[in-house]
Amino acid sequence: MERDTTTGQPAGAGMARRLLGAQIGIVPLPLALAVLGLVAAFVALGHVPSDITLNIAVLGLGGFACAEIGRHIPGVRRIGAAAILATFVPSYLVYVGAIPPALEQSITTFTDQSNFLYLFIACVIVGSILGMDRKMLIGGFVKIFVPLLTGSVLAACVGCAVGTALGLGFAHSLFMVVVPIMAGGVGEGAIPLSIGYAGLTGQDQGVLLAQILPAVMFGSLTAILLAGGLNLLGRRRPSLSGNGVLQMGDVPPETEYEEAAHPAPDLPTIGAALILAMTLYLAGDLIQRLTGFPGPVTMLLLTVLLKLAGALPSTLEQGAHRNYRFFAVLVTYPLLFAIGVAKTPWSTLAEAFTLPTIVTIVATVVSLVATGFVVARWVNLYPVEAAIVIACHSGQGGTGDVAILTASDRLQLMPFSQVATRIGGAITVTIALACYTRFG
Repeated sequence: MERDTTTGQPAGAGMARRLLGAQIGIVPLPLALAVLGLVAAFVALGHVPSDITLNIAVLGLGGFACAEIGRHIPGVRRIGAAAILATFVPSYLVYVGAIPPALEQSITTFTDQSNFLYLFIACVIVGSILGMDRKMLIGGFVKIFVPLLTGSVLAACVGCAVGTALGLGFAHSLFMVVVPIMAGGVGEGAIPLSIGYAGLTGQDQGVLLAQILPAVMFGSLTAILLAGGLNLLGRRRPSLSGNGVLQMGDVPPETEYEEAAHPAPDLPTIGAALILAMTLYLAGDLIQRLTGFPGPVTMLLLTVLLKLAGALPSTLEQGAHRNYRFFAVLVTYPLLFAIGVAKTPWSTLAEAFTLPTIVTIVATVVSLVATGFVVARWVNLYPVEAAIVIACHSGQGGTGDVAILTASDRLQLMPFSQVATRIGGAITVTIALACYTRFG
């Protein structure tokens, strides 16, 4: 019998052991096969549960499988292929029917009812803010408005000029392409825009929303690709990047905590930090219900105030930062897979594939990001990090922020991305609706 020259055991036994030890992302291969078999059995029975137990397994396997494929594609693996595949492959699989309808419904119901996205955003925002130095925090928030506003104005001018030159018309280019790209996503941007447009013109809101959505989706995809490219640029030109730090001269929060003379947070402290994040999220949600002010922005502002006031024990801040690291490492790709299935209709994305629309979208997003890159040095920000944050202004809301920051390996910039997405989007929607009566 042929034996392995290294171990002296039968060659087949060594191969079997390697297969059993193989992993798809974090999921061991035998476990992945077990998940597939169990899900197939539920589908065959005609009842796929929509609870957290099944979806942890399905989204974990699906998200890390797509990410693993993306990491091994030559040429594009360094520009965010893992995040792109984890988001758009499941969308396409739903479109072609490769994901059974019962499983699609299970993932969609779980994603919508569990508020999975905002659990992630809350933990990332709270943990990353509480892990920052106070001066780094306040300086970054003030300075990011300079490239954000400058980029928005220039991108609007370029987008409208390109769209008009390609025959889309000024009004259509502005209100149906450029504004939706920078409006803050679907829930906070496209839907309010379509409602406002419908109220001002008497047109059907559903028809207007269908015209707006392709620009939102394709603009987000463009921003993801650019963010991946910026990450690659930062690796090749270290002087342009802070490796996740926005302001020049600041220290990464991970380094700060690794060097701090404190023991690692214990499990009760990590649990308390999770309750803190949920409490701040609920406070923001309540304010939004009462006033209409975006809940994530309220959550962000409350967290900043707690940090600046020194109101929390350092151990609790470290626990919150550990939660951020947990979600960043283990939850990101499953979340992107859920977004792809539940919130990224492939047919809507495909509607943007007309040459004039594609060129206008790309010109708008590239202008926005390039301006952020150039203007960053005016206010002592790293060009790569500033441009990535500004790219979130053209993303698909919170879902786009996650994908863009994951593609660029910069999830610690989530608090600043929320400024670009939420506040920048709200300003864009307000100005657009004010102008629509005259130019629409």
